[in-house]
Amino acid sequence: MRIVIAGGHGQIALRLERLLAARGDEAAGIIRRREQADDLRAAGAEPVVLDLESASVDEVADAVRGADAVVFAAGAGPGSTVERKETVDRAAAVLLADAAERAGVRRYVIVSSINADSGHEGDGVFDAYLRAKGAADDAVRSRSALDWTVLRPGALTDDAGTGLVNLAEKTGRGPVPRDDVAAVLADLVRSPETAGRTLELIGGSVPVTDAVHAAGQDA
Repeated sequence: MRIVIAGGHGQIALRLERLLAARGDEAAGIIRRREQADDLRAAGAEPVVLDLESASVDEVADAVRGADAVVFAAGAGPGSTVERKETVDRAAAVLLADAAERAGVRRYVIVSSINADSGHEGDGVFDAYLRAKGAADDAVRSRSALDWTVLRPGALTDDAGTGLVNLAEKTGRGPVPRDDVAAVLADLVRSPETAGRTLELIGGSVPVTDAVHAAGQDA
């Protein structure tokens, strides 16, 4: 498979790229800064330099054309402004969806967040983040031309992955290692039976592959 990852230099994305490369898939990561390219190559991924805050739909479509799946793992990140929650966490996700449709790439997996909600109230930056992620999810889920899956991890940690998760429509709050989020994403991109699902993810007791398979059977 060829998988293109938006936000290719992110912590989850780099982990995902290593997993994909290790199993023989072709990974490409969209990055904003050229100096990040060597990190992607070290992870076994092809760097694609493109700023999703200024790129056109056609430019992004060219970057994803021929892919079997796209993954939206970009984010404005901690310390960013309310404005960038809108331009990255929401608008860039919508741009990738538009580009996937234009390029004929149906499989679209988006990394969201537990409690993402376009109607979330509050004036803080994290409130804006949850609104932006919720609005992005809504926009992706409205696309009949996409086989989408929304993945909503709990509190992300840098603990070593256990390979054991709780993946369901509702899990409640809880932590999850980034390693395990990447492992779930690696299985989701090749599990089209999970299309049309919004899934929460926290640490648990079920092996990743079994959890993804069960999520597809529950559809």
